[in-house]
Amino acid sequence: MTTIHGEVAAGFEPVREAFAANFAQHGDIGAAVCVYQYGRPVVDLWGGIADPETGRPWTRDTLQLVYSATKGATATAAHMLAERGALDMDAPVAKYWPEFAANGKADIPVRWLLSHQAGLIALDQPVPLNEALAWHPMAAALAAQRPQWTPGTTHGYHGRTWGWLVGEVIRRVSGHMPGRFFADEIAAPLGLDFFIGLPAHERERVSRMVYQRPAIDLTTVPAESVPEELREQVAAWRDPDSFSNRAYAVTDPAEIDFGSPEVQAAELPASNGIGTAHGLARMYAALIGEVDGVRLLTPETLESATKEQASGKDQVMLIPSRFSSGFMLPTETNLMTGQNAFGHTGRGGSLGFVDPEHGIAFGYAMNNIIGGASDIRAESLVDAVRRSLS
Repeated sequence: MTTIHGEVAAGFEPVREAFAANFAQHGDIGAAVCVYQYGRPVVDLWGGIADPETGRPWTRDTLQLVYSATKGATATAAHMLAERGALDMDAPVAKYWPEFAANGKADIPVRWLLSHQAGLIALDQPVPLNEALAWHPMAAALAAQRPQWTPGTTHGYHGRTWGWLVGEVIRRVSGHMPGRFFADEIAAPLGLDFFIGLPAHERERVSRMVYQRPAIDLTTVPAESVPEELREQVAAWRDPDSFSNRAYAVTDPAEIDFGSPEVQAAELPASNGIGTAHGLARMYAALIGEVDGVRLLTPETLESATKEQASGKDQVMLIPSRFSSGFMLPTETNLMTGQNAFGHTGRGGSLGFVDPEHGIAFGYAMNNIIGGASDIRAESLVDAVRRSLS
């Protein structure tokens, strides 16, 4: 039986029960969950093992890489610049990044970068990984790249490229790398334990990730044996030229070791944010109200940031998805806690979101990377929050 540490406020006991069940029944090894309500923490729990190889326990300050849940932090940085009048979401990207105008991209607005409508999911020539981690070669490659579809006509998840695209706009406008801007303008005022580009002295706090392989690799079974509702996705996974594969093959090699010191130290604003569940929840709480005197965005900026920009079938994920300018919006498979919620998931199960209607901000981070339809850990926690609210 895994010992659960931390506190829950009266009425939120179902979240503790769901968190314990995640260890007992659903595969958690080390994890943390945090919930804020109206600017104060009402759930702050952690437990399990941070490093299965050494037995190091998960503690209150254990850091976890949260993959694409990072996108919510980066989007927040971009909207802060918009609020200050330094960035116009509806202006052409090329206004701030002139080289971006190449190959018919002169009129793409900044907002389409954030909402996955730019068609820049892939590169004709992948960038060597060490150069991509150095930032500028990847930014240059994306500036020169032609879109994969007519921008603005559809949307598809820019899983890897989103970070360099949005991050380069942040860099051009602010004069700072996106990770530095986040550290100075968001993390420092709020006292967040969250980094985009991990300082070397923080590495000993980072958990070791465990990758769980699916029980059945659907790409290896006969096509007729694949469930009908998954056949289009499986066919895309089998095709190296599909958007589903090319979107994650923008570096050479395509596979990125997110546990390596080099990758964790780099700034990958789409995918290598490292922090605590508490830091994730606290950031989202400060989007909808004051947290210890700090609020990140005004209601007017927030309304613009969270208005739906793209919905329907995603050309990369091949499932329905909804996006505002940088945030995921609720769908049937990602309900969050209400129709006005917004946030972002991360590979393997991590999740951060906020629900203005209920004053709820949520963060969940874990080191057993599962993902897929069989992973119900985040869903069970969110369901427990909903039950606590009712």
